[in-house]
Amino acid sequence: MPIPHAPARDTPQPGQDTARRDGQLLAALDSASGPALRRMAASPAAFFRGAAALFHQDLAAAGAGAPGAPYLDERTGRIWIHGDLHAGSFGTYLDATGRLVFGVTGSGEAYVGPFTWDLLRCATSVALLGHARGLGDARITELVRSFAGAYREHVRALASGADAGPPATLDAADGPLLTALRTARARTRAGLLAPLTELSAGERRFAGGSGTVELDAAPRYTVLAAFDGYLETLAETGPSRPEAYRVKDVVGRRGTGPADATAYDLLLEGASDVLESDVVLTVRPVPPPALARHRPVPEVAAHVRHEGHRAVLARRALQAHADPWLGWTALDGTGLLVSEDSPYAVGLDWSALDDPAEIAAAVAGLGRVTAAAHAGGDGKERHPLVPFRPERAVDAAIAADEDGFAPLLADAAHAAASRARADHRIFVELLREDRFPGR
Repeated sequence: MPIPHAPARDTPQPGQDTARRDGQLLAALDSASGPALRRMAASPAAFFRGAAALFHQDLAAAGAGAPGAPYLDERTGRIWIHGDLHAGSFGTYLDATGRLVFGVTGSGEAYVGPFTWDLLRCATSVALLGHARGLGDARITELVRSFAGAYREHVRALASGADAGPPATLDAADGPLLTALRTARARTRAGLLAPLTELSAGERRFAGGSGTVELDAAPRYTVLAAFDGYLETLAETGPSRPEAYRVKDVVGRRGTGPADATAYDLLLEGASDVLESDVVLTVRPVPPPALARHRPVPEVAAHVRHEGHRAVLARRALQAHADPWLGWTALDGTGLLVSEDSPYAVGLDWSALDDPAEIAAAVAGLGRVTAAAHAGGDGKERHPLVPFRPERAVDAAIAADEDGFAPLLADAAHAAASRARADHRIFVELLREDRFPGR
């Protein structure tokens, strides 16, 4: 990152503009809820995960001086990116073809932007992870270069017309990614349903519990009307059995902040009459992505109906054969994202990785998976905003300075990780001083 390393606020240095950085943190994190802010205080890595807005704010302020800027042009600066890519943004999912895939997950922060910003954010999280595990700078550099090298290699393969299948499946993955996929494979839908539902008179219903809100007739009707609108947004890969969409029950879900203050869970019949095939859908609002605030693309606003629609388009662009239940709707003028609460979602357990070779294998896997995401998924819904092959544009940009790519990413990751550790110290003091209004 271009911003100089800042020491802890209790040891100010000559010329340090502490008040200015305080203001930048307060402005970037102004929409975070109280619980989210408290979670961010746990560690520099936790702070970094919750501070995507600050990361993008710094990159936008740096402009042409931001790391990776030489690799950006009118195409590589305008592809679908995850927007909040870090070591915890990856996991398993069951795609529309019935295949278990390890890939990028979530799309709440996804937007059309510079491919390097995803790489910088993920590389920084790797550097923070390595620092927290006591790895030296040289070993951290090796990890980031491994991430960059795997990304580069897979982009080159995709641009050359190689098989565009996911790089991390039960047949293709290895190391920790394969372990996650095998863990997901052992899970069952019944295991997901057991704590969430109960059987009554031979039918399944949501069980009451913490965070759930029973709906009266009027709000229930409104939610079901929004569900009808959602059905029109499903991809052709959605279930063909009409009974699969029968709603058995619906409950409200209390949120922890403005972004999810009004959410709902729906219980559907699913693929068959068997109770174990029931499906749980989550319906929730999506806040505007931080990237849109700091690097807006007018065409995005003109193309998408609302934030729920944007998140769906992005997910379908970043994942090949995305969740067949994925769709969007609107309720009282608010756009909503609809997706399955899947029993097959498993993330990497970084705390269980002690062997440096395992960590390196996992990081390299993240590089390949990120390349596949940037190459685009289902394609046709992406074309109005990205009417070209992004992998070919990225491949050509990196090829222009092949030798400088990995070193640049490693140097930038070290600098950004140092900045994040300093910002975490500042953030904790701001939190202790009650500087975040209304928290």
